[in-house]
Amino acid sequence: MLIGLYFGTFNPIHVGHMIIANHMVENSDLNQVWFVVTPHNPFKKKSTLLNDYHRLDIVNKAIVNYPKLRATDIEFHLSQPNYTYKTLAVLQEKYSMHEFSLIMGEDNLDNFHKWKNHENIISTHKLFVYPRPNSGNSEYSNHKNVTIIKDAPLMDISATNIRKGIKEGKNISPLLPEGIWNFIDEENFYK
Repeated sequence: MLIGLYFGTFNPIHVGHMIIANHMVENSDLNQVWFVVTPHNPFKKKSTLLNDYHRLDIVNKAIVNYPKLRATDIEFHLSQPNYTYKTLAVLQEKYSMHEFSLIMGEDNLDNFHKWKNHENIISTHKLFVYPRPNSGNSEYSNHKNVTIIKDAPLMDISATNIRKGIKEGKNISPLLPEGIWNFIDEENFYK
């Protein structure tokens, strides 16, 4: 089975994440997309993150009606900060019957040369890349293991702005998957 790994802090997961994940699994060779909930992105400040298990719970609630999408806490059990190449090695060992690919936005591909062991990742794994605003200048765009999904929707939704809106008491429910706004509101997350 070909699994697309969609890494992120998902702080919180929003409709942009859902649209991209669903588009990728329905319009590529991928059989499933796994949301890899990251405890700590090496490029972000950890102080802004909701508790790891709360974010995982929110992702699981968001994907309940999507049989080709699932969430994994694999990175919760790895040393911090997490690096993609380590996660890939652990997943490949644990699920040797699957082939793992990465799903990323063009903005991440533009900065891919900054990733730890990026040459090893791109030589051993396929990358499925979706468009992002003001991106698309990567030296890896034409690499044999990179597939640009040009017809993927261009999403420009910011989890930072969603958290800010929640804190300010704004109704941001249209930006969240069905049922997630009520859960976040009931739990007083991001306030």
